[in-house]
Amino acid sequence: MNNPILVTGASGNVGREVVQNLLAMGQVVRATAVDAQDAQYIPGGAEIVLFDYADPATYHAAFDGVEKVFLLRPPAISDVAHTIKPAVTYAVAAGVKHIVFLSLIGAENNHFVPHYKIEKMLETVGMAYTFLRAGFFMQNLNTTHRADIVKENDIFIPAGQGRTAFIDTRDIGAVAAKVLTEPGHENTAYALTGHETLTYGEVADIFSQVLGREIQYSNPSLPNFAWRMRQRGYPWSYIGVMSGIYLTTRLGLAEKVTGDTAVLLARPPISMRQYVQDYASVWQEHKK
Repeated sequence: MNNPILVTGASGNVGREVVQNLLAMGQVVRATAVDAQDAQYIPGGAEIVLFDYADPATYHAAFDGVEKVFLLRPPAISDVAHTIKPAVTYAVAAGVKHIVFLSLIGAENNHFVPHYKIEKMLETVGMAYTFLRAGFFMQNLNTTHRADIVKENDIFIPAGQGRTAFIDTRDIGAVAAKVLTEPGHENTAYALTGHETLTYGEVADIFSQVLGREIQYSNPSLPNFAWRMRQRGYPWSYIGVMSGIYLTTRLGLAEKVTGDTAVLLARPPISMRQYVQDYASVWQEHKK
C-alpha cells in the first residue's frame, strides 16, 4: 500500500485544494486538523489526525509512515525556531524524505517574513525540499477581506497603486499535488503567479462588473488597515505579516508574472475574472 502523504493546514484555502487534488489522483492522504471543529472543513476521504506544532505529543500520529509532506505555516506562527523546526526535525528522524513548503513569492529576498526562515531551515535539515513561492491568493478576497466587500462594497487593502500577480489557490493545490507525486521537483523553487498583473483598483472594477454593483478600492494607510484588523480580533503577529506583504505590493515587488504555474499545469492559470465569477455568491449579503 502507498505511504500516506501528509497535508498540514488541510482545512484552509490551499490545504483543502491539495487534499482534493491528491485524492482525485488516487493517493492516500493524511490531513492535519487543530481540533474536531477544524476537521469538519477537510474534504472527505482523507485520514484526519490532530496536530499542533507546539505539542510534540502529536508528532507521531502525523509523521509515522509518511515519506512526503505538504508543509503550511499557520498564520499565527512566526517563531520558526521553537515551533516549525522541532516538527521538521522529528519528521526527518521519522523517515520523511521530501517536504513541499508553501512559501511566499520573493521570500528568498525578504528576511522579515517567517517564510524566509523556514526556507533556510529546510535547506539544512537533510531532506529534499520544494518551495512553492506563491503570489497573493485570490481567495483572500473571499475570506479575510470578505466582510469589507459585502458590507462596505470596499476592498480595504493598503497596497497603494502597486500591481499584483494574483494566483488562485485551486492552481496552487494542483501544483502541490503534482510535485508531491512525481519525481524531478526535489531541491527546487517555483514562483507561482497568475498570468496577469492587476492593481487593486482594477480588481475592484472586475468585481463591479461581475457582481453588478460598484465596488471601490479605498487604499487605506497601513496604520488604518492594522487598526481595523486588530478590532476584528486578528493577532498583531498576523497583522504584521499581512502588512509586510502589502508593503511589498506598494513598493512594486509583487507585480512579476512568471510562467511556472502554466508550465507545471500545462494550461493557463485561472484569471481574476474567472475567480470572481466562480465565487460571486460569496460576496452577496444574505438577508435574514
